[in-house]
Amino acid sequence: MTMEEIDGQPFFADPRQVLRRVLDEFKARGLTPVVAMELEFYLVDRRRDDLGLAQPPCSPGTGERATQSQLYSINELDEYADFLEEIHQAAVEQDLPLDTALKECAPGQFEINLLHCADALRAGDSAVLLKRLIKGVALNHGFEATFMAKPYGDEAGSGAHVHISLVDTQGRNVFASDDEDPLGTPQLRQAVAGMLELMPGSMAIFAPNFNSYRRFQPGLYVPMAPSWGYDNRSVAVRIPSGPNAARRIEHRVAGADTNPYLLLATLLASVLHGIKNELTPPEPIEGNAYEQLEPSLTNSWQQALDLFEACDVLAEALGRDFHHVYHANRLAERAETMRTVSTLEYDWYLRHV
Repeated sequence: MTMEEIDGQPFFADPRQVLRRVLDEFKARGLTPVVAMELEFYLVDRRRDDLGLAQPPCSPGTGERATQSQLYSINELDEYADFLEEIHQAAVEQDLPLDTALKECAPGQFEINLLHCADALRAGDSAVLLKRLIKGVALNHGFEATFMAKPYGDEAGSGAHVHISLVDTQGRNVFASDDEDPLGTPQLRQAVAGMLELMPGSMAIFAPNFNSYRRFQPGLYVPMAPSWGYDNRSVAVRIPSGPNAARRIEHRVAGADTNPYLLLATLLASVLHGIKNELTPPEPIEGNAYEQLEPSLTNSWQQALDLFEACDVLAEALGRDFHHVYHANRLAERAETMRTVSTLEYDWYLRHV
């Protein structure tokens, strides 16, 4: 759905129109973003546990409820083959460009990837439709699917990784260096620098909900600081290996609960910011980024909203009216969460303070 004013002008608060606004600037520069999204999610049992909390489903193949899991497990994919095949068939019916399905590292956690698309609006549409499709198919198989960033406190969260390259009017990838430098062209490094500079102010988009910030914990496969590197899965912005013609950027910070249109709009605005201002990134990280950089990306919703409000570059790129409304909306939801007292607080404080 696309929302318009009565006179046909774009409705400023429609996330799809926000993305279109950013794409118009690329078009004016003779550039076309090519993007692909990777969505992680959990399957959970429709029945809650004895404490009323979510729990992993019983495997359709074994009937057992998993308490641990193996990353990229072929056996676990086989156990859920009927569920995954129905997703594939439904995606064919809806013309969704699915690529691969992976078993992620926690019980009931999977990842489904979409193919690269030279129409970023369609890529956003595909991500929205895929999330609805996965939820519907899960119900058909007796599960629930959730894109919560952090459904289990002790397990890895679910992310939304985005791959981005740029092609010019001749169809050439402007990130692919003529000398096949694995770190790409100056434009690629400028784009990375833009992403890193705006990353703190973008956290309110990457992590839009109260639960989102539980994902940013050491040792659970989520970037904790603005960083980049070649084929390094511990950094925030990764340059994947592979053919030079496919040179691209992978952004690894956002949670699966983000709005796909706003995520793409924010990342592409960051790319433009870096290219327009010819920014220079720091040296790429080699080795384990977690051991080399102190965590600096906020895990505070309030601080993320403050940084977003103060980010003039994003306000201009996304539209100042949208920027204001989004901030006010998230701030109001945070105020609502502060009125709820959790069971943990009762357990820790009711009788002990």
